[in-house]
Amino acid sequence: ERRRGEEEEEEVSVAAMNHVFRLARSKRKRLPEGWDLIEPTLMEFEERMREAVNETSEGKRKNESTWGITRIHWERNRFIYELYYKKKAISKELYDYLVKAKIVDQNLVAKWRKPGYEYLCSLQAISARETNFGTVSSCRVPLKLRSPQQWGPAVKTGCISCASCDKGAPIWWFHTGWREHFEEQRRKHLNKGKRPKEEEEEDIRGDSAIEDRIKRLKQMQQQEKPQDPLLEHEEEQADAAASNQDVTTAD
Repeated sequence: ERRRGEEEEEEVSVAAMNHVFRLARSKRKRLPEGWDLIEPTLMEFEERMREAVNETSEGKRKNESTWGITRIHWERNRFIYELYYKKKAISKELYDYLVKAKIVDQNLVAKWRKPGYEYLCSLQAISARETNFGTVSSCRVPLKLRSPQQWGPAVKTGCISCASCDKGAPIWWFHTGWREHFEEQRRKHLNKGKRPKEEEEEDIRGDSAIEDRIKRLKQMQQQEKPQDPLLEHEEEQADAAASNQDVTTAD
């Protein structure tokens, strides 16, 4: 089933490529308005897709041969998506025509319009049947929630991360310069709610000092209190007066 899914996506991409090729060479004039504006870019995608399909798989793992096709498929659909939904640069008539001609992957574009799927790399990434454990692809999990050992590209798509919260998504297997940024983000995530180590050391020293002071106070309380010299003198005078009184009484 997984192999069939890959073949279907590749067939859709190749069919779209051939359709653009035929339209560009057709003498028909009933193409929607605005076609001339996007035709050169679509032809570029066609040439890139042709090269990716014909590229040798020598020295690559089994699934790596389709990574380039997946990426070009994403870029071509993103190009149309941005023009229609973001920039409002093409008409609905032209967009519907591209969907009908299967130049645009309508299901992928529909996912991009939903929260959390804004940069989804491929429908394969969210297809449970494409994984051994019936879960989504690893690239759907934010990098800060994965250990660095799990930051490799997804087996099926070559995407490292297409999570909406990850800066620069989708991050493909050939991108560079992203690892340092997400290592810092992961550290912040892991330390969230924790006090810095310096503060903890200060607290430890402070608690120790308080405990020592309490201990010393207890020792002082246990020791015999020193007698006040003035009180000792008054007590001596009182004793002497009492003795004189006794002598007088005896006489």
